[in-house]
Amino acid sequence: MDDLLRYVREDAPFGDVTTSAVIPVMNCRAVIIARENGVIAGLHDVIRLFSYYEIACSSTKQDGDEVQAGDELLFCTGSAHTILLLERTVLNLMGRMSGIATSVRRVSELVTSVNQSCRVAVTRKTAPGLRIADKKAALIGGAETHRFCLSDAILIKDNHLVLVPLQEAVLRAVSYSPYRVVEVEVEDSQSACIAAESGAAILLLDNMSPEEVQETVDLLIAKNLKKLVKIEISGGITHENIGRYASLPVDIISLGSLTHTVRPVDMSLDILPSSSDNGNDI
Repeated sequence: MDDLLRYVREDAPFGDVTTSAVIPVMNCRAVIIARENGVIAGLHDVIRLFSYYEIACSSTKQDGDEVQAGDELLFCTGSAHTILLLERTVLNLMGRMSGIATSVRRVSELVTSVNQSCRVAVTRKTAPGLRIADKKAALIGGAETHRFCLSDAILIKDNHLVLVPLQEAVLRAVSYSPYRVVEVEVEDSQSACIAAESGAAILLLDNMSPEEVQETVDLLIAKNLKKLVKIEISGGITHENIGRYASLPVDIISLGSLTHTVRPVDMSLDILPSSSDNGNDI
């Protein structure tokens, strides 16, 4: 709840001067409408925020639902000042989260149509201050959330390996804690084998072509190492080539673009005329 209230304070640190100047104290009704097709996300958070400000809500959808342009998502009744105060915050939040959920759903459907055992994951490439919302939206869309933060799991990357050799880094990580998964980012097949032999549980094959991924997996199989690790691939994966990558014997495809390049789903909040008699109204 603290994050939601922070979003409101950011938009109106000293109140909504336009509404205060123009609108008398009164109640009204409003509806949030989808303006394009997509997967809805953030609805639960918006209802919590409205409820905190004593705005009554009635939802016709739930997070994870596919919606069409023109669908009415949420009706609310209460103080006009409050509804107008929250309008842009709730639309920004729902629009962004729905954009992430929609992209994730489409990519996940494409991947599973090719390889049902492969999962899509997002990364830590989220907007500062919005990680909870971004990760939640990805989960609603059907993705794995990967590490939520640096404290969750051990992921040894190229910059770590500039400072400590690969084998030593993995051995240190494995001995650090029995409760932390150890993943290693590698860029060639030999490094993948060294990491697997040293005890890594997940190999992140970074910026490899489909052919290089297949060669790496083949070498792991030849050395009887493949059964010891999960294979994740990332880097250079686009909507156009993801089907080719998904056809490989890999377990996870992670894409930073799902959270760092977000196109929000368009939606609006419309105040309803007081004479409106809508059957879905509260």
